[in-house]
Amino acid sequence: MDKTVIVLAERLMKHKVYHKYIKRRARYAAHDENNLCNIGDKVQITESRPISRKKRWRVSKIVERAV
Repeated sequence: MDKTVIVLAERLMKHKVYHKYIKRRARYAAHDENNLCNIGDKVQITESRPISRKKRWRVSKIVERAV
């Protein structure tokens, strides 16, 4: 998976019956042209044309670098 990063997006949603907050996760395969991203970086992705079978997103910018 050269030039590809997997972005994990987490959100909290309220359960309809029990009214507890639960985590929901989504994984996106995003295109990173210059391989600049590392594990733990926070990135911003934008929708793009299909690049491969699973890649429909591009990394637009790195918001925060991992320490």
